[in-house]
Parts: sequence; C-alpha cells; structure tokens
Amino acid sequence: MKKIGFIGLGTMGQPMAANLLRKGFTLTVYNRTKEKTAELLRLGAAVAETPADAAKDTDVLITMLSNDTAIRQTFYDPKGIMEGIRPGMTVIDCSTISPHMSKTLQAELADHGVHFLDAPVTGSKPAAVSGTLLFMVGGSEEALNEQRDVFEAMGSRIVHMGPSGSGSYTKLAHNTMVGINALGFIEGMALAAKANVDLTKFYEIVMAGAASSKQAELKGPKILNRDFSTQFSMQLMHKDLRLATQLTDQLQVTAPLLNLAKNVYEMGLSKGVGEQDLSAIVHCYEEWMDKTIESSEQQDLQPEALLTAQDLNIERRRSVRVPMNIRLLLSVYEWEQEGAFSGQNIEGTLYDLSDSGLQVTSTFPLAQDMFIVIHFPQEAELPPITARIIRIFSEGGLFRYGCMLSGLPPYTRIKLEEYIQMKLQETGKKEQI
Repeated sequence: MKKIGFIGLGTMGQPMAANLLRKGFTLTVYNRTKEKTAELLRLGAAVAETPADAAKDTDVLITMLSNDTAIRQTFYDPKGIMEGIRPGMTVIDCSTISPHMSKTLQAELADHGVHFLDAPVTGSKPAAVSGTLLFMVGGSEEALNEQRDVFEAMGSRIVHMGPSGSGSYTKLAHNTMVGINALGFIEGMALAAKANVDLTKFYEIVMAGAASSKQAELKGPKILNRDFSTQFSMQLMHKDLRLATQLTDQLQVTAPLLNLAKNVYEMGLSKGVGEQDLSAIVHCYEEWMDKTIESSEQQDLQPEALLTAQDLNIERRRSVRVPMNIRLLLSVYEWEQEGAFSGQNIEGTLYDLSDSGLQVTSTFPLAQDMFIVIHFPQEAELPPITARIIRIFSEGGLFRYGCMLSGLPPYTRIKLEEYIQMKLQETGKKEQI
C-alpha cells in the first residue's frame, strides 16, 4: 500500500486525511497547530514534526493549505517540504492558490524528479467528510492515473483539466460563480425578509423554482437556523475572489459582478466574522435593512405586517439636491492578509443628499466600487453608515464621490434627514445674521 504524507488539517484537510486512513493507506500527517493531529493519531496516523518529515519516505504528499503564502512557507522554509522530497514521488496540492504558484511549484519539483498535480476540490466540508469531493486536476495525465486510487479514497469524481495550472484556473473560475451565487441567494432572502414574507415557505419556492442552486441548498438551512459553523469560511471565499480578480487583470477580462462580490465579502471580513461560514455574510444584509433573516418559526409574522405601497412611498427620500457642508469621518479598509485588514480614517465632507444616496468630498483618492463606512458628528446620533462608491468626480485636488447607500433602515434614513434639516436651518440663521 502507498505511503501518504498529508499537510494541512483544517476544515477540509482533516476529513480528507481520515478517509485515506479508512481506505488502508499508511499516513503521516503534519499541521502547524499540532492539536489538530490528535484525532488522526487516534485513527492510526503517524505525526511528523516538520513538513520535511511528512514528505520523507512517502510515495505521495498531499497539501491542503489556505493560500499562496502558506504554500510558499511550507515548501521553502527551513525544514520545509523541499528538504524532504525525493525523485519519483508525487506531490498533490489540493489548495486553492494562484495558477502562477501552481506552475512555479511544478517547474521546481520537476527539476528534482518529482511529479506535481494541482488538484483543488469542490464540495465543501460535507463532501470532504463523505469522501465525495470533486477534484479538478492540472498536470500530467499519466501522473494522475498513477495516483487515481489516492484520489478515489477522498472523492467520487476526478476530472483532468489539462496541463499544470489548469486545476487552479478552473477552481478560481468555479469559485467566482459560487461567491456570486451565494450573494444572489442571500439578497433574495433579504428582500423577502424585509417584506415580511414567510421565509420557510419562500425557501421552499426557491428550491422548487428556477432560483434553485447548490448554494441555496447548502446555505439556506444554515441561514434560517442561524448556524454559521464553517463549511467553507468567508475569509477563504474572499481570498479566492481576490485571486480571481488578479486573474481577470492578467487575462484582461471584464468581471463587474466578481469585483462587487469581492467587495461585499470584504465588508463581512471587516465585521470580524471571517472564520465563520461564508453564509455569515447575511449579517451585513441584516445590518443594512435592520432585520434578521431566520426561519418563520422564529419570526413573529403577522399578515397585516406586510409592506404596502403607501409604506414604501413614505420611506422614499426627497429627490431634490440639497447642497451642504457637513464634516464627516470616513473609514477605509484594505485587505492585508488572510482574514486581516489594515484600516485608516480620513476626513471628508457631506456635499449633498438625494434619492440615490450621498455625495462626499475628500482630498483622499479612493476607487470605484470600494465600500466605505461614513461616521457623522456625534451630535447627529447616527450609527456608522455603509456606502459603495459608484461615481468619482475630480476637481483639482478634491475628489467628489457619489455613494450608494445599500438597505439603509427607515429609522436611520429619517434620523439622517432630520439631522441635515437641522444643519440647514442653522446655516440659514447664520446667513441671516
């Protein structure tokens, strides 16, 4: 029986390694956090002290790591994988990383007589546990066929996508669709929730109709039952979309939905829920509309509570442009590394208000489709308001940003208008004096 090394025992890696043991393979595992090896040790795995030790004397080494940085460190740091490889062995990387990194590893390992396959997976944690993952494999088809028994111990379908890097290209394109589909489902749920529709019945409609999807199947019960335990974390989804965005730049492909989705998941990360399941992005929508999305059993639904056309008209803000000069503080967040943001506050001014949102001026350059958090003066007694920049006007050294407010709760909208009206009245009195 083949000797297998396995590095990376996270949400996906641990059940994948356990299935290899159940199929009778001799397994040596390594994880940076050693506590995660305990269950596999109990099942019969040996535990290596370093990545190099996990690679030594193995026929196949499998890696399942979070990003390019983790791969680079695990392969090239002192006592890393490169110190334990030997000619004739095969390295299978199941991580979702950049195609450039996959191709770099393939070339490097080929120089040492080692086969390399980039073989990311789809199926999330349930499929990893049941051994029904789908592998999308790039690299030599001959090398794939030699290790087909290893793949079949962890998955139910193995698709050869082409030369080295093809698996990584496929996974980024696939997860672009996953991230966008998940947001589409959640936005529909948010709309139904805001209209006080019975969400349990609405979910039945979704699953029986044209809106049905794998994301709706996986994430619907989690959202309705308020279960955000991780199947596939939000921070990993954001990482994949960030890599996909880089890929669209390289390939010169226009992808507006991808960029919007990436920005929305950035909002979720800034709320500190990056380690939860990607379905936790629903917290952003709930904050924007000031309503929880949950099963009808937990809702206090009253038929008469359904929104009427008159209610919607009351919530509309006036469409007249109102010039003003109210000082603001804007929070801007930038992705730094896995699950982490560097943020800064910049000064701005509220230029005007309209039906479509706000216009804010600042000397600080920002980018279109970026999300910002607007902080009004303390006297306004307004919560931080999230906005997306949809237009940019440059006037000398001053930038004017058209900002769309997404799902602003009615009570916040009313309070905002009251505050602006108060400031306009103050300005009028000063002009009379």
